[in-house]
Amino acid sequence: MLKNYLKIACRSLAKNKGYSAINIGGLALGMSVAMLIGLWIQDELSYDKYHKNYDRVAQVWQYVTFDVETTAYDVSPIPMADELRSKYPDFEKVSLGKGSQSLLVAGEKKIEMAGKYVEPDFLDMMTVKLLSGTNKALNDPGAILLSESLAKTLFGSQDPMEKVIRIDNKTDVKVAGVYEDFPGNSSLKETTYLVPWSLLISTDKYAKGALQQWDENSWQVYVQLKEGGDFGKASAKIKDIRMKKENPPGYKPQYFLHPMHKWHLYSDFENGQNVGGLITYVWLFGIIGTFVLLLACINFMNLSTARSEKRAKEVGVRKAIGSLRSQLVGQFFSESLLVVFMAFLVAVLLAAAMLPFFNEVAYKTMTMPFFEPVFWLAGLAFCLFTGLIAGSYPALYLSSFKPVTVLKAGSSTFRAGFGKLATLPRKVLVVIQFTVSVTLIIGTIVVFRQIQFAKNRPVGYDRNGLIEVGMNTPELYGKYSVLRQDLLNTGAVREMSESSGSVTVQYGGTTDMSWPGKKPDEHPLIMSNSVSHEYGKTIGWQLVAGRDFSKQFTTDSSAMILNEAAVKLMGLKNPVETIVKRGGKDFKIVGVVKDMIRENPFSPTSPSFFVVNGNVNTINIRLAAGTSLAASLAKVEAVFGKHNPGSPFVYKFVDEEYAKKFGDEARIGKLSSFFAVLAIFISCLGLFGLASFIAEQRTKEIGVRKVLGASVLNLWQLMSKDFVLLVIISCLIACPIAWYLMHGWLATYTLHTEISWWIFAATGLGALAITLLTVSFQAIKAALINPVRSLRSE
Repeated sequence: MLKNYLKIACRSLAKNKGYSAINIGGLALGMSVAMLIGLWIQDELSYDKYHKNYDRVAQVWQYVTFDVETTAYDVSPIPMADELRSKYPDFEKVSLGKGSQSLLVAGEKKIEMAGKYVEPDFLDMMTVKLLSGTNKALNDPGAILLSESLAKTLFGSQDPMEKVIRIDNKTDVKVAGVYEDFPGNSSLKETTYLVPWSLLISTDKYAKGALQQWDENSWQVYVQLKEGGDFGKASAKIKDIRMKKENPPGYKPQYFLHPMHKWHLYSDFENGQNVGGLITYVWLFGIIGTFVLLLACINFMNLSTARSEKRAKEVGVRKAIGSLRSQLVGQFFSESLLVVFMAFLVAVLLAAAMLPFFNEVAYKTMTMPFFEPVFWLAGLAFCLFTGLIAGSYPALYLSSFKPVTVLKAGSSTFRAGFGKLATLPRKVLVVIQFTVSVTLIIGTIVVFRQIQFAKNRPVGYDRNGLIEVGMNTPELYGKYSVLRQDLLNTGAVREMSESSGSVTVQYGGTTDMSWPGKKPDEHPLIMSNSVSHEYGKTIGWQLVAGRDFSKQFTTDSSAMILNEAAVKLMGLKNPVETIVKRGGKDFKIVGVVKDMIRENPFSPTSPSFFVVNGNVNTINIRLAAGTSLAASLAKVEAVFGKHNPGSPFVYKFVDEEYAKKFGDEARIGKLSSFFAVLAIFISCLGLFGLASFIAEQRTKEIGVRKVLGASVLNLWQLMSKDFVLLVIISCLIACPIAWYLMHGWLATYTLHTEISWWIFAATGLGALAITLLTVSFQAIKAALINPVRSLRSE
């Protein structure tokens, strides 16, 4: 019997090739999108689960209060580690850490990579899977552990053990082990080497000087709770550690534990509260995937119920010759399930084909889970559910008809009995389809407008032709004048300067400043920047008052330049020539520059000051205009090769670094647009099939109307008006939903674009235009048929 069901189902699909293609293609497309989103969500939710102590590891963070605003920072002082080890039994293991971006030299190989200085307990805490070496390796201050990929890059097929590597051209270490690369969904995925914390203390004066400094917050502290430990209770115990020490700072630090299972998805904090993070997008795309799949299922159900009307006479004949109702139910369900299973197989192939593109857009390295039983079981369950739901109408309703009634009156009686029972649900489903599609389109437009809004903000300096070189080796220090002159002599460089960091990043600040009119209880954070005299000319900042730094003024060692945000914070009406204090020393404000975007481009600019003394670690180079980029970089590289022969010339374009600030939003925008296009395509696919069916159903009516004088335009209007009305209703429903959702999303940004009325108008008109194009083909085709043929066929 089952074989017979399948044979008839295959014949039915072959007979109606167009509908079969639309049904299978639309459902397969929806399924493939759901698979891709499912893979992405699974990858996000499994973040950091590679580490066996995932549910017991945390990092010590702190809330600090500057004036009235409370901010969260992922750094701690070095003494915190020993304090937790010695006085708090809640912790099984504790490790200090510090990120490193260093030049590694092994023989002729030179490469700059990211790594981490850590203590020995870090290896067990973070599940560092050693392929060679032991967990005791980091007890040796002259050791280094390499990731498997970095070991191959530096040594090829050779055994890397005991090989010597020079770090930043100043420290030699030996390879004491190789570990398995951290996966792409680990917070440590970019950590390619590990070196002992003791090595940092012995080679870095800044780190050594901070050993007992409770107010020097530049380090990471990782902890592992004992079995059964509670993050909340442990956080409460360590909360006021600093405030109980001598000389508590005015920024009132409050420490807490940020668990590993929240590092990736719950990393946003606002006024002392964790307000989520990427988990918002996990929910968002989960909902989008569900709705895209729903659109495809609606198509399938709509076309299945619509086509079932033509089979009323078939049901009557089958019953008349002895078919049981159970047999008819089995037949209809088998046809429905066959279509769904075929769609699922096509969906798997589509998902596999689209996965490389999806990985590129989503910045992932996911693979299809072909060998995961859960994947196939979930697919089977979905196929059964969809097939049974879509096949339930023809299976249960049509099989209940009496053969005498159906055969005696034909399909007209069936249509009369069918009436609104079928047409109303189909209309509701079409409205749902386009409501979802229009909402997605509006959301995508708003996301791109928000990105463009931030990109259009005045940056405050000139990014074009500006490059940065990190001062990662001692050879680049103390050569400023000579290096600058050699670069200028090439003709490829217009200006060069040094600074305490990248122009696209704000590294740190101070609360130890005072100015005329400051209240005693005010302790705002003001970002600090150390630069050379030529910094302003190099980056092209814009003065709004006073002057720039200049070597002509010997007093500039105690001069200061503020940005507009700092002037506003201090409430200075005439800032130039005003004396302010920083760390007990007097500084004279000599100039004010426009605010520069160095942090989140979606947030207000932080108050900042610039001075010409202090530590520097970055070289800024303004390339001369009118010369080829390749030729200019070659000349600059030659100069660096002369002064720093042991290191490769590694540089970054400032405009590219700035563009990275929009990475998350740009990815969300691309994914949203991808899904929005698929949603509208699936909706139109279903609309096309439905219009085709209705045109076929009304063939006799169209013929009669043409005989009575109806024009092609009249018939086009007749066929299109119902669909246009449904889309208009969809737009009216979608607009307030989209406004509510996007208004909430924009509210998460301090600075954001406005949701303009034209977005809704343009999307609505676009949806109507697409609908008319989709429906018109079938409507005009039906209207052009010779009435003699259509009436004769009836």
